Amino acid sequence: MTQLIADRRDVDFVLHEQIGMVENRLFDEFNKKTIDLIISEARNLAIKEILPTFKDGDEIGCKLADGKVTVPESFKRAWKLYCEGEWLAMCDDPAVGGQGMPKLIGYAALEYMVGANSAFMLYYGMTHGAAKLVEAFGDDEQKNLYMKKMFAGIWGGTMLLTESEAGSDVGALTTLAKKKKDGTYSIQGSKIFISGGEHDLCENIIHPVLARIEGAPAGTKGISLFLVPKYHVNENGDTGDFNNIVCTGIERKMGIHGNATASLSLGEKGECIGTLLGEENKGMPEMFQMMNEARAFIGMQGFAVASASYMYALDYARNRIQGRHLLAGKDPSAKSVPIIQHPDVKRQLLNMKVYTEGMRSLIYYYGKCSDIVHTTQDEQLKTDTSALIEVLTPLVKGYITDRSLEVCSHGVQVYGGYGYISEFPVEQLMRDSRISMIYEGTNGIQAMDLIGRKLSMNNGESFNYFIGKMRETIEVAKEVKGIEGLVDKVSHAVTRLEVLAREIGQRARSEKALNAYAFAHPFLDVTGDVTFAWMHLWRASVAAPKLAKKAGSLDREAVAAKALKNKDAAFYAGQIESARFFINTLLPSSYGKMDAIMEGDSSVEDILDLSFGSK
Repeated sequence: MTQLIADRRDVDFVLHEQIGMVENRLFDEFNKKTIDLIISEARNLAIKEILPTFKDGDEIGCKLADGKVTVPESFKRAWKLYCEGEWLAMCDDPAVGGQGMPKLIGYAALEYMVGANSAFMLYYGMTHGAAKLVEAFGDDEQKNLYMKKMFAGIWGGTMLLTESEAGSDVGALTTLAKKKKDGTYSIQGSKIFISGGEHDLCENIIHPVLARIEGAPAGTKGISLFLVPKYHVNENGDTGDFNNIVCTGIERKMGIHGNATASLSLGEKGECIGTLLGEENKGMPEMFQMMNEARAFIGMQGFAVASASYMYALDYARNRIQGRHLLAGKDPSAKSVPIIQHPDVKRQLLNMKVYTEGMRSLIYYYGKCSDIVHTTQDEQLKTDTSALIEVLTPLVKGYITDRSLEVCSHGVQVYGGYGYISEFPVEQLMRDSRISMIYEGTNGIQAMDLIGRKLSMNNGESFNYFIGKMRETIEVAKEVKGIEGLVDKVSHAVTRLEVLAREIGQRARSEKALNAYAFAHPFLDVTGDVTFAWMHLWRASVAAPKLAKKAGSLDREAVAAKALKNKDAAFYAGQIESARFFINTLLPSSYGKMDAIMEGDSSVEDILDLSFGSK
């Protein structure tokens, strides 16, 4: 059967064979049978209900009239079923309407849903993140009024940070909050680039808004966070009057047409009322909780779209008959073959395969780290794993979304001319993937965060712990027969990364800081490359013994003979070839990048603005 969106066998491999569940009484009910059922249900919902909205979102899109936005009609049925299945709060506390699932399982379920229609699932992403803000910082009244309805998807949520003049410089915002006698605040200002900022999927939309209280300090230190509902919420929890949040426009975009990217005006045509969420002047650290969740979700978005593109391209390549086999020469009687047999097409598919598999392993591992922090009683393990999550976040968001666009570009290329037209899905997937490199802090900002904050966290011990986790896998892999050469190469790459991290970290804290930040994105790139090499070595160290057991040996002929008769053998053989391809063919390009970073050429600093070209 053709796999849609994701390779279920690989999903199961990462869940059950590579990463594995955290063992804790909180997760006792999530045995293998239950997990497999959850993933099957998520897959069914994604394919039967969400995937049919994919084209509608792109071709019908969102419509704005009289300040109101409507989404495609098919979205409403999918949203209703999604919420009825309690998927929105699947990993949250049952006390707030959640199902208490491990994050690891939630990420596996999300992969299918986001891959089916990433624009649709952005409504989930913003709503869930906003609800978690209320859970973390809300007072009892705010929690009682908002939380359960948001976790149930009855009310939506957003994130209002960006202003047209401020952009990524959030501290320059001008939205003002004036305190009223009753303790509420009158909010006035305008925000842009708001995913799901206005729509008709939910009865109400709750906006967490960053604003400056009158008299507060300048910059980020004077920013506070407010809950500002589209419609007032009465004391009994019912929806009240309109709160004067007016949608002044929705963006015409390259992709994700099914999600309304709105511009909102607050308090321009009548008073707009909000309540303080958390403490005064603590808005930025509070909002970072939602931003970090959103960064992980955007990494998931990039990955899931890439996975879908790979599945479509793989199926197309297996069925598209074109051209004779390269070794057929000029034999006029030779039949045309599926294009998957052509070396360059195989190369592109293998690129798509190894990046998609690396993404899946990293994101699932990231989910397991969250589960460890949530469940462990070992304070040192909690501290170390929390720090590891911090280090991995710019890789999950930045490196994965960079590679996602590359994977989707290969998907278009595999289809040839058909890939460039809207009759086939890969061109939309490529357009939909592009925004993920910009969302929640551009990937350049993620790179700056990596060298500016993450390398120096806990005096460098957080990054050292990350390096140590790689070395743990290397030590295990040393005992696995058949992958010895791969172990040595990954060990070499990790050592070089460790040295490079020390060098660029010191440079970032010296008079050469501009030079360090000029190489921040290349450093993010090589860190991601080595991380994926780690993930592939981990995969191969699990797969090789299982393949040897099934085939009797790792001899190429024995493996090929067994793979023809046994799907598991074919899968495990594919894992070893993925690792070989990534580590032997793709990883070496990182060494050139490392050399360039170490050399520290100053061209980026030295070139004059005027030297880029004539005005």
